[in-house]
Amino acid sequence: MSNNYIMDQLAGAIPSFFKRPQVHQDIIQVAGGIPFGVERVSNKTVGIGGAYGTWGKSYDNLSLPDFVAKRIGSPMSDSDIINLSELGFINRHHIGDMSDQEHLELEIEVGSRLLKEAAQANDWDPNEVDAVLIGMSGPVSDDYVEQICERAGIPSGALKVSIHKACDGSVGGLHLALNPALGNVSKVNIAEKLYNKKVLVGGIEGLSRFIRRVHDKNALQIFGNGAGVIGVIPGKTMKFLVGKTHEAYDGEGVLTMRMQYPHSGESLVDITTPDEVHIRVSGLMHEPANGEAIEMAGPMGMVKLFVRNGVKVVNDVYQAYQNLMEQMEMPDKSIAVAIVHHANYKINKLKAKHLKKLGINFPMPWLLSEFGNVSAASNMIAFLRQLPKLKPGDHILFDGFGAGTYYDVLAVSLPAGQAT
Repeated sequence: MSNNYIMDQLAGAIPSFFKRPQVHQDIIQVAGGIPFGVERVSNKTVGIGGAYGTWGKSYDNLSLPDFVAKRIGSPMSDSDIINLSELGFINRHHIGDMSDQEHLELEIEVGSRLLKEAAQANDWDPNEVDAVLIGMSGPVSDDYVEQICERAGIPSGALKVSIHKACDGSVGGLHLALNPALGNVSKVNIAEKLYNKKVLVGGIEGLSRFIRRVHDKNALQIFGNGAGVIGVIPGKTMKFLVGKTHEAYDGEGVLTMRMQYPHSGESLVDITTPDEVHIRVSGLMHEPANGEAIEMAGPMGMVKLFVRNGVKVVNDVYQAYQNLMEQMEMPDKSIAVAIVHHANYKINKLKAKHLKKLGINFPMPWLLSEFGNVSAASNMIAFLRQLPKLKPGDHILFDGFGAGTYYDVLAVSLPAGQAT
């Protein structure tokens, strides 16, 4: 996709998410009423469905500076205002001031609705779901996944996995659900346990709450609320091919983030089991020195941080993919599409440029202009937007990366699907 094309697209063609005809809108009765929208997507030919959405007021690039100025208590100068269209964003969603209890109730209601919608998109009843894996950068409570599952009607004995690896959380969850080579996680090999089971995987990010007290003007302009959850049956509707998980501590603090979840500080990734059916995967973060939730060096600092390591991980996985295709006597098989985290358009464009130099060239569509950076939700939203175009037999590359820094890249196949 050319730079001119994306700029033309952003200039006048994309409405607010809430104005999409497929979006079901509602008002969640918390703090006087919070706008909520959800879109259900399914593709019966591959047997996969899911749901995605957002909540709060929609701010376009023209109205956003006034919102940010109100949050930080001082006006935005021209030099403070980011050219968000160049980064691929035209809208993002925020909420106003609320109590901690109101934030908790709002996000439990949002999460439970997303789980129910995603289950229904797969023609599952919530009580049929065997596992839920959710990525969250700054969870509103330690037991958030348990609470949304309970409200959604998912069985108490279903496996629940909370993944806190910033923007990599949802792809990290999908990787755990599909790749048995990741081994035992707290005495449980998740992929082996979930083989041929009904699994919901996604990211739910209340980032407007998480960054509500920060003074970083870049973060306040880039991030916003969003959620996406897909339903898969590992080994049946989605098969693991190759993958790699990678950690590289952000010692320079290019993108620092407060850990709003338990972590020992003794390793990069902590694995804990709050109870017998709940596993928590927590990534160590370089936390902001000022004590706020997030602090970033700027959009270009993020480009340098994520492109350098991200290209290497994708290249490693792609080489493993080519080797596997040779072994399977399918040397001409190729990746149909890459579902890449939407940190910003410049990161993805530069990553594609560096991969092309290595002889790696596959579609990396930009799909999330109405949301801003929604962290762990972005890969699942992007996948759902691409889902209607996918066909049985397609090979898909998921490319997740996030602050910390954490990377999960995996190639999967979509076998001949059935209506599930």
